[in-house]
Amino acid sequence: MFDIGRMMKNVVVFGATGTVGAYTCLYLIEHFYSVIAVGSRGSDNGFFSDYGIKYYSVDVRNKSEFNKLPYQDIYAVVNLAGMLPARMEGYIPQRYIDINMTGALNILEYCAKANVNRVIYSQSISDVARLCGSPKPISSDAPTSFPLNNDHSVYSITKNAAVSLLEHYSAKYGFKHFILRFPNIYLYHPNPYYYVDGEKRWQGYRLMIHKAMHGEPLSIWGNPKKVRDIVYVKDCSQIIEKCVSTADAPNGTYNVGTGVGTTMEEQVRGIVEIFSPKNTPSEISYDPTKPDAVEYVFDMSKVKKYLGYKSQYDYISYLEDFKKEMLLQRFERLWGRDLVE
Repeated sequence: MFDIGRMMKNVVVFGATGTVGAYTCLYLIEHFYSVIAVGSRGSDNGFFSDYGIKYYSVDVRNKSEFNKLPYQDIYAVVNLAGMLPARMEGYIPQRYIDINMTGALNILEYCAKANVNRVIYSQSISDVARLCGSPKPISSDAPTSFPLNNDHSVYSITKNAAVSLLEHYSAKYGFKHFILRFPNIYLYHPNPYYYVDGEKRWQGYRLMIHKAMHGEPLSIWGNPKKVRDIVYVKDCSQIIEKCVSTADAPNGTYNVGTGVGTTMEEQVRGIVEIFSPKNTPSEISYDPTKPDAVEYVFDMSKVKKYLGYKSQYDYISYLEDFKKEMLLQRFERLWGRDLVE
């Protein structure tokens, strides 16, 4: 049913050309919001206009750039803009400061001037990194606890500083705020690579999918019973939409997840089931001498209680939808096609 009330609400999405941002813009349009997409790219190649979305190119580090944006009748701002370790070649901590702190501050200044009703911000699982490594569910309200000696340290510091800025601006200007703790968000994107300690690598699950599609053997490292909360991007977008639409959920931090731990063995067997040729499926072997995967599961009770969230994608249905997105290539104009080398 066409929802006039939602269609009247303007939602600005910063980081709209990124992975979660692009999916979220389309999800919000599908749920009858008026979306304003903001990204750092000079051009979106006309992608957003196909969906009736206005695109603005804004460098969030530069306060004057915000003059391009509309300030009237903005109901909500979704801040997905940020510099991530996974997207940084080499190690330049100043980029985290410039985008994750200065950029976040400039966005909050925009929110204050636009008199928005609410702000949704993407925090990172890095803020509770010390609680990972166990199947015990991590609470939405778990205290910050992260290592100070790795490639994510400055990143975590800047994200936590941005959260404090958001809480301050929320208190000062009276808008609602939702801090969403993102783990790895699983989704189809034509670029299957990321950076670890500044060096380019395959994303582990993307490499497995690639090998499975060619019927190549797969190896499960370490303990195959280690679990991970596998959350699909469309469930992530669902939570963002619920933060926009909820009337009375309290301010605070909310986990983005499923609350279900999927074992490494289940992950690999699912990839073979969905992606391998039926006549020549990938063989699976075990190598307990290799490192275990880092395990974590999120406690989703707070998200269910206040946002009415229910995951729409279990592990297999996520893989099936991933495969559909890979075939549809909906984001080709924005991201291009597969970048497999």
